[in-house]
Amino acid sequence: MSITLTTPALLFPAISLLLLAYTNRFLAIASLIRSLNVRQKEAPKPTTLGQIKSLKSRLRLIKNMQITGVFSFFLCVLSMFLLFQEHNTWGEYVFGVSIIALLISLAMSLQELVISTKALHLELSDMEHE
Repeated sequence: MSITLTTPALLFPAISLLLLAYTNRFLAIASLIRSLNVRQKEAPKPTTLGQIKSLKSRLRLIKNMQITGVFSFFLCVLSMFLLFQEHNTWGEYVFGVSIIALLISLAMSLQELVISTKALHLELSDMEHE
């Protein structure tokens, strides 16, 4: 299979939007942690420990999602450079690794979504018992 310089360029908008979405998730988690801290100081709840564990796990996943996404973006640019320099075989291999890194990042995103949903169910169950 042979790819051209424009093939990795197609991933630029997708990876950029993905990194923006990851940053938004991070900012939402940071806000949630801050508000949880305030609520816990004002009126401690027994479900807070479960929420803290969930938030720590989600924070770690988001960090890893961002690192893997940036790595994918870096490899995509490197692939374009190699293709530009007419090192086609190396450019294709690097592009393949870039796609694998993007898949790993997306898999972590899915895992974070599952944890997020469980955390929301925990919050809903707490509200039901009030």
